[in-house]
Amino acid sequence: MESNYSWGTDVRQTAIHERSQQKRHIRPLYRAVLLMVVATLGIGLHSFRLVQLQLIDGQKNRERAEENRVRLIPIPSNRGYILDRNNKPLAANRLTRALYVWPKEQTQEQWKQIASKLSPVLNMTPERILAPIEKAGYQSGTSVRISQFLTPEAFVWLGEKSAEFPGLEVRTESNRYYPQGNLASQVLGYIGEATAEELKKHPEWPMGMVVGQLGIEAMANQDLSGVWGARLIEVNSLNQELRELGQRDSKSGKNVKLTLDLDLQKTAEAALADRRGAAVALNAKTGEILVMASSPRFDPNMFTKPISQNQWEELQNQDDPFLNRALQGYPPGSTFKIVSSAAGMGSGKFTPDSMIATSSSITVGGITFNEHSGGYGVIGFRDALAFSSNTFYYQLGMAIGPEKIAEWGKRLGIGNTSLDLLGLQEGSEGFIPTPEDKEKIYGEPWYLGDTVTMSIGQGAVLATPLEMAVMVASIANGGNRVKPHLLGDLTHTAKTKPEPTGMKPEAVQVIKEGLISVVEYGTAQLMNDGSIPLTGGKTGTSEVLGQTSHSLYVAFGPAKNPEMAIAVVVENGGYGSKSAAPIAKAIFQTYFSKQQPTSGVTNLQPSEVSLTED
Repeated sequence: MESNYSWGTDVRQTAIHERSQQKRHIRPLYRAVLLMVVATLGIGLHSFRLVQLQLIDGQKNRERAEENRVRLIPIPSNRGYILDRNNKPLAANRLTRALYVWPKEQTQEQWKQIASKLSPVLNMTPERILAPIEKAGYQSGTSVRISQFLTPEAFVWLGEKSAEFPGLEVRTESNRYYPQGNLASQVLGYIGEATAEELKKHPEWPMGMVVGQLGIEAMANQDLSGVWGARLIEVNSLNQELRELGQRDSKSGKNVKLTLDLDLQKTAEAALADRRGAAVALNAKTGEILVMASSPRFDPNMFTKPISQNQWEELQNQDDPFLNRALQGYPPGSTFKIVSSAAGMGSGKFTPDSMIATSSSITVGGITFNEHSGGYGVIGFRDALAFSSNTFYYQLGMAIGPEKIAEWGKRLGIGNTSLDLLGLQEGSEGFIPTPEDKEKIYGEPWYLGDTVTMSIGQGAVLATPLEMAVMVASIANGGNRVKPHLLGDLTHTAKTKPEPTGMKPEAVQVIKEGLISVVEYGTAQLMNDGSIPLTGGKTGTSEVLGQTSHSLYVAFGPAKNPEMAIAVVVENGGYGSKSAAPIAKAIFQTYFSKQQPTSGVTNLQPSEVSLTED
């Protein structure tokens, strides 16, 4: 029994041992199968991803890789200079460092984070940093300028952090600069980046294209802007250039030379100071504009970088500094007596020797029209201009009528001076009403009193300072209406050839003598203090309802063989001899200091009459 039990026990132990050995052999097999399944799945997933990348999304990914590797970098052209007549720069360029971004290299959320970090460095709000990116689109493949002017500190900081900000790029650019500040700002205008509408209209313009927005910058933009170029380069992941693949050079813009004289312009603007008004000086023979000053002014350098809404609103509240007052109509006051004189003699009803009895006033239609004083007796054109007699011109105007005055006003340039040759988008022309105009515009009849006020440059008569300069130039040069222009290339061309006004030489001469008499013994004797050669001129004071009168002065010089004609208006400046004439005198002083001394004509003797201001 014992042996049988022992044998049975041995059999069971042997069986248990064999099963244990079988399990040990099976476990490695399970592990091997499991590993094979996992490996197969892994290889399958990778194969599927490769198929997706290569076959399904292959073209898209190849394009993306190429875009990340190759970049088209615009090369801005150097904008042409704007020069004065002596090649002194009025608008130039200087090198600056600008910051650009490549929108596709970061997500929208990443750009927001980067903008927050850049904000204190660039001194810009995150919103301003993101604005141009949003305008271009976060998937844009072209670069977008964020800042035009990097400070040295910002440049260093960006260089040190370049690895942290993929998609940022610093470039050296040529940027607009106005070395004279606000000098001639309404003439020069200003520049700015092309708007979306402008870019759509000009598909050849790249993003960030700078164009003229006002004045000569806008008028001559095609010549000034040149043509942008481009570089095709390969970069690495840190945005560092590896090699250049190709380049199309930019073409610099052409310089534009103006007729302005920088020294005379500086003098005129300094004399105007902060008063509202304008001053114009012309070459009396060619029509070249030597001075076109308007006040108040603005600094075009403000627009060479982004301008805030507050800055823009502040500019708008400063008596409209963008308005070129040299091209704005003003009642010409007694300076218009030059036109009335020409009209009187041109009508055939008066001769250079005609005399008219003046008095303290005249009454027309129950209305009294006063003289400056008790009257000047019986006088001719020469003394009528010298003393600016109102009653002389009241009677002359009624004798020849408003149509004849309007006709000769246009012959001398008022309401008939084209702005096309200036190339400026802004400005207006003068206006000399006729009975027909009054009926058409106001629906009212013309009264004799309208003719009376018209004859002395009041009522509805308007003339711009530019037109007043043309008017006095037509006397200075012997009877030709010059065509004022700003571009030097137009001088001595068919477009700017002066046109005869139709004045007879003897009529021109008596008016010229009268204007010289104004300076010698008339209302502008301050111009005859010996500091400059003898000149001719005419004071004017135009009434403004409820305000101080405007101050006006027109002039030519030197008296013998005149070279320059000037017109000045100072708004609410009072008498012409008090505010406007000193500005003309300052311009003459600068002009004559640059010329050979020129003597005037022999002094004419005054009549024995008292003098009042105009």
